Amino acid sequence: MPKRLVQKLILALTILVVVVEGVAGLINMRTQERQLLNAMILGADQLSKGIASATWHAMLADRREAAYEVMQTIALKQGISRIRMFNHEGRVMFSTAPTEQGQVDKTTEVCSACHIPGQPKLHVDIPSRSRILVDPSGRRRLAMFTPIYNEPSCSQAVCHAHPESRRVLGVLDVALNLDTVDREVAGIKWRVLLVTGVQILLMGSFIVLFARRFVEAPIRKLIEGTRAVSDMKLDQPITIDSSEELGELARSFNVMRDRLRQAIEEINQFTQSLETKVEERTEQLKTAHERLMKSDRLASLGQLAASVAHEINNPISGVLNLAMLMQRILKDDGVPPDRLNDFRKYLSQVITETSRVGRIVSDLLAFSRRSKPQHTNADLNKIVKTTLSLVDHKLKLNNVAVSAHFEEQLPPVSCDASQIQQVVMNLILNGAEATQPRGSGRIAVTTQSDPKNHVVALTVSDNGEGIRPEHLSKVFDPFFTTKEEGKGVGLGLAVVYGIVESHGGDIEVKSTLGEGTSFRVTLPLSPAEKAPVAPAEAGAASRR
Repeated sequence: MPKRLVQKLILALTILVVVVEGVAGLINMRTQERQLLNAMILGADQLSKGIASATWHAMLADRREAAYEVMQTIALKQGISRIRMFNHEGRVMFSTAPTEQGQVDKTTEVCSACHIPGQPKLHVDIPSRSRILVDPSGRRRLAMFTPIYNEPSCSQAVCHAHPESRRVLGVLDVALNLDTVDREVAGIKWRVLLVTGVQILLMGSFIVLFARRFVEAPIRKLIEGTRAVSDMKLDQPITIDSSEELGELARSFNVMRDRLRQAIEEINQFTQSLETKVEERTEQLKTAHERLMKSDRLASLGQLAASVAHEINNPISGVLNLAMLMQRILKDDGVPPDRLNDFRKYLSQVITETSRVGRIVSDLLAFSRRSKPQHTNADLNKIVKTTLSLVDHKLKLNNVAVSAHFEEQLPPVSCDASQIQQVVMNLILNGAEATQPRGSGRIAVTTQSDPKNHVVALTVSDNGEGIRPEHLSKVFDPFFTTKEEGKGVGLGLAVVYGIVESHGGDIEVKSTLGEGTSFRVTLPLSPAEKAPVAPAEAGAASRR
């Protein structure tokens, strides 16, 4: 079944024409054949009656031989196949075929037409007295039998008088060849087939031309119009004058196209205007942003100066006071023995406060002068162990216990060992300070590899008070601190974040109030340690 509308229409109409023309041709052929047979039947009836009339006088005079001779002479005419005469007993009294004379058979078709069960028929119409016979050679014959009635002249004749009660004396059977009719019927068939074929061809051609001219061509124009609209070619109108309906459809389509073009023009104008406004606002925002950045830098610088001054001022003031106390204790001959413990106590406090100043300055320098890391292959386990040994004494003084779990044969990472050591130290010391309010704290340090993501992870967890949820997003911001005033400027975690980021790593923080905080640092493996990506994973990665 074709998929195109025009092809379906042509196929359907062609099938309809073939069916209609075929039925009409068949009816026409059957009608003409019936007319020819009816004409032959009428001719055969007239011939049969003519033979009966021609032999009437001879039969009335009982000159049978003369009557048979007349019939024999007529049988020689072209088109007559056979002439027979039956008496009332069904005996063949005469036949142009001598072998049939004298035979008796009332079951033959000549007798059976009248001798039906019950009362025999006396009068039979012409169609009932005709029949078509087919001989063994396949030739057809039209047989017409005519009853010979017992007229008064016959029943009153002295020579061979028939009883008046006998209504039918015999039957005259005449058979005519139908060769001429068959040839004419064959000619009719060929003419009907030819005419029908020509009509089908002409009507089919008309259907094809009509469908293509008035259906396919307008539809193609509509399709081209829709394609032009889909390609945003809105200056190509559609003109269809083949039919009122398709013309109205084309006009509606053109109206839609014009409205779409107008809408697009309005949208383009609006977009252009919007882009101009966006550019203007962008320039304004850029200028405002530059001003804001300058103000922010100045504010940050002021905040930094104030924070540093405040943070340094406290320990310096303490050192100054301690120095004054130590100056009072110190005599010309040295430190009195009874004040030696106080002197040492004050000296220890001076060392502590001075170290605090040094740490503040170190954090400030690390934040402001962050150098580019020098990447080398380093063992993270070794860096962590070295850092723990450096801060072990301080952790014990602060009553902080450390539990470490190191993955054996940890792959090397590409990093600056000194900067990573600073990260580890800041995280451990921050954890230790977070546990101080509880009096005794615990810190867990873990290292493990993640071959799937080609990284090594360092986790530092504490059991401190935790960080409030609203502060988690700010812990890596410069100058942000949750410590008590005077105990930090908020640069430690900012320095950690900057170092990890410069190494291409990542740092995450999770915290629960009352339970503690956990920092997870991931660092990329050394390029030589990265496992090759499988083909399937490589394909998936390229698709992503």
